[in-house]
Amino acid sequence: MLEKIDLTKKIAKPEYKTIITGLELKLAELQREAKDLKIPVIVVFEGWDAAGKGTMINRLILSIDPRGFTVYPTNPPNEEERLRPFLWRFWSNTPEKGRITIFDRSWYGRVLVERVDKIVKKKDWMVAYDEIKSFERQLVDEGAVIIKFFLHIDKNEQKKRFKKLQNNSSTAWKVTKDDWKHHKQYREYFDAVEDMLAKTDTEYAPWTIVEAHDRHFASVKIFKTIIDAVERKKFELQHAEENHAAFVKSSIDVKNISSSVLDKVDLSVSLTREEYSAALKKYQQRIRELEHEVYIRRLPIIMVYEGWDAAGKGGNIKRLVRGMDPRGYEVIPIAAPNDIELAHHYLWRFWTKIPKAGHIAIFDRSWYGRVLVERVEGFCTEEEWKRAYREINEMEEHLANFGTVLIKFWVQIDKDEQLRRFKARQETPYKQWKITEEDWRNREKWDLYKSAVDEMLFRTSTSHAPWTIVESNSKWYARIKALRTFVERLEDRL
Repeated sequence: MLEKIDLTKKIAKPEYKTIITGLELKLAELQREAKDLKIPVIVVFEGWDAAGKGTMINRLILSIDPRGFTVYPTNPPNEEERLRPFLWRFWSNTPEKGRITIFDRSWYGRVLVERVDKIVKKKDWMVAYDEIKSFERQLVDEGAVIIKFFLHIDKNEQKKRFKKLQNNSSTAWKVTKDDWKHHKQYREYFDAVEDMLAKTDTEYAPWTIVEAHDRHFASVKIFKTIIDAVERKKFELQHAEENHAAFVKSSIDVKNISSSVLDKVDLSVSLTREEYSAALKKYQQRIRELEHEVYIRRLPIIMVYEGWDAAGKGGNIKRLVRGMDPRGYEVIPIAAPNDIELAHHYLWRFWTKIPKAGHIAIFDRSWYGRVLVERVEGFCTEEEWKRAYREINEMEEHLANFGTVLIKFWVQIDKDEQLRRFKARQETPYKQWKITEEDWRNREKWDLYKSAVDEMLFRTSTSHAPWTIVESNSKWYARIKALRTFVERLEDRL
């Protein structure tokens, strides 16, 4: 692809001045419209060293309102970032709806410098292609515009620019030993870039190769590309109703699940007090030992608790962490999203809570809210919750690729047991805070929630992140099953 690029393209200075003024005004206008339409815009700059990425970014931001954008320079990952999946830091810096984020280098470092310089193993950069594509598709599906530039210069031009920078005392610092090393590796990087372009040039996030020998030409091409992309998004939003109708017409029949998983659960299982006490002591002691092993081996652990209201998630979690070192785990309660969280992709708030390697994150409710409460209560569209099955499976696969152990519990009780527990809460003064009008409203929609749970279990139980149904009519049985499952999963992994 790069060998066919004509690097002799130029625009004369007088013509450039005429063109760029109009493009600047148009881009500033589109920034305001994107803010009003709540369109998040992501601009990625990749390219050769000395190709002019910094110059192009500076040229771009001079024409837009500084209150509406952020420039994120991507440096080699620090210790905190290395202890998390490589996309974590990029998820954390995706823009709010209506804002622009400009990445000076990006997630593509995994398949460029980290690949060529052998910073990561081949299996890691190979799997990164699919992770990157799903990451970008998820953002675009949620409404983002992604514009990706690769600034291209040939080897001779790069050498000439390096020498020019070195010969100027005020810019000599910009050329490092690594820059010259990469210059010698130009052919290796060339092959890696070709591979990257071929594998990640998609309809939803295409690459634009910028002929960067002439900076006037490069500036105009960059401005025009961004303007065209945002204009297309405006047009798409104006025809959103037609697109939605087409989706509903062509979507799969998600109701076609053969039978209810929940109806097959045996809720009569129980333990005696003696059995419960002995097992509790045994597993809590083992969990204390395993937490230390997890830290030493730098193993990231994520536990997800979902279940009916009053099913016993809280009591379950309390017994799990009772003997653990609080420095090694965090319990993350998930409530309705706040304004900042609503301004991002719905998975953003969960990515920001991903534990670093060696630590345990316990989610009391989770990203599955999209296909449960948000689905049933109508807080998201049908298109959004149907799409979420794929997005959640992709997210969990990315975490598993990093080495994360994912343990997911659905805590199951029947409708009669829930009613008994609701009434007990109402009648016990120190438990009354646990029962709300919302709990009673949700109970009235039991059948709708049951259908949603069945589909969730059916579509998101995978080999790397299987669901475990915890029979919880007996709280003692449920607690021990959860602790035993936790121990067995960690022992298998270790």
